[in-house]
Amino acid sequence: MSHSFALTRRPLARHTALARLASLSADAFEGYASLFGVADGAGDVVEPGAFAASLKKRGPREVRMLWQHFAHEPIGVWEAIREDSRGLYVRGRLTGHVQRAGEARALIADGAVNGLSIGFRTRRATRDARSGTRHLLEIELWEVSVVTFPLLTGSHVTAIGTEHATASHIRAAASRMASSE
Repeated sequence: MSHSFALTRRPLARHTALARLASLSADAFEGYASLFGVADGAGDVVEPGAFAASLKKRGPREVRMLWQHFAHEPIGVWEAIREDSRGLYVRGRLTGHVQRAGEARALIADGAVNGLSIGFRTRRATRDARSGTRHLLEIELWEVSVVTFPLLTGSHVTAIGTEHATASHIRAAASRMASSE
């Protein structure tokens, strides 16, 4: 019996990601909790400006940082939440003496968990009759969670603070270069 297989060459995907040396403390991290114009696993698309009224009404400290959307497991505080051209940017700090926060930090640092997900109430939306896609126009943001499996691909941690020696060396070299110019 003989089998024949055809090899198909697929083009490589190229993804551009912003990289920077963040001035983040060891317990801090940042990322995108939502992306504009991208459908999530439930078929929802968040539109630019959807968070504006909610963010104006309540600041980052009133939006909860939770573990896996569990209301009984807060793990830190949000220091910055804002909309930019890409989506909902968040920067927060894990609370030092909370056991789950320490576990979350270790898992984020190892890359075992890196998803971010929003908990919200829809204030205003439209639905595309043909595709069934719901376009979220105004959202009341309640919480942003660190999660294992985000419903929205691409909503994840982009940087975590570290005291790693390599980062210190890079920062020192960058500082020397800046002062020599």
